[in-house]
Amino acid sequence: MQVTIRQEKPEDYHSVAMLIENAFRTERFSDHQEQFLVDRLRKSPEFIPELSMVAEINGDVVGHILLSKIRINNDSNSYESLALAPVSVTPIHQKKGIGGTLINAAHTKAKELDFSSIVLLGHDTYYPRFGYQLTSKFGIKFPFDIPDKYCMVKVLTKDGLKGVSGLVEYPEAFY
Repeated sequence: MQVTIRQEKPEDYHSVAMLIENAFRTERFSDHQEQFLVDRLRKSPEFIPELSMVAEINGDVVGHILLSKIRINNDSNSYESLALAPVSVTPIHQKKGIGGTLINAAHTKAKELDFSSIVLLGHDTYYPRFGYQLTSKFGIKFPFDIPDKYCMVKVLTKDGLKGVSGLVEYPEAFY
């Protein structure tokens, strides 16, 4: 199975929306609105086209990942970071490493674009294998009432979170 990762194009939008809807259809901890979040983010100033990526097999889109800009704010500073939301793989292609391939490709591209960290709310047993750590280790909090074990951050560069702490501020598109 040859998986190709590339930047999403506007002509992918419909198939990506269907893919996301199918991927999250049975997810217990989902509001089942992720495809609409992606659409809103694409139209927002926080959208970075290079960080909206798809996975293809034989020309069919089978996976998608999106990283978009967020801020981490405290009383004295504001820091730019990224949010991973969402990563999706069609149900028949799940558990085959495609999600991980997308995550690693997104990390690489984010580093190339000079971002130093990525935050996410996600599965506590899945994301640590990609280097995600609890945000509480860094003094980073989310504006949601959610258990700490689901609040994670990936440091992309040496000292990428040195001196960074505060509250994650999601852009309007997330709401």
